[in-house]
Amino acid sequence: GIDLVKRGRFKSKVKKDSKSNNLYHHLLVKLFRFLSRRTDSAFCKTVLRRLISSNVNRPPISISRIAKHLKGKNDRIAVVVGTITDDIRVLEAPKLRVCALRVT
Repeated sequence: GIDLVKRGRFKSKVKKDSKSNNLYHHLLVKLFRFLSRRTDSAFCKTVLRRLISSNVNRPPISISRIAKHLKGKNDRIAVVVGTITDDIRVLEAPKLRVCALRVT
């Protein structure tokens, strides 16, 4: 037979679904689960993994850091699977095109 260690089999510890009560969050998970299954896009797989992750593992990112990453790339859209927070150290923020779960 198979070896069962300590009264049972090893279960996968990977999260399968989000525990959020937000309806739109669940719709995003559903959409990106479909896209990651039906396409070979690494972007969709990454977004799905981050949508499913908990709040602790989805840390916020500041406007100054997004501006630093998008310096000289005006045609790009920054996609943040998490929260974008305000940075009081930045007095004038440049024009940014962002897509995020939350902006505070």
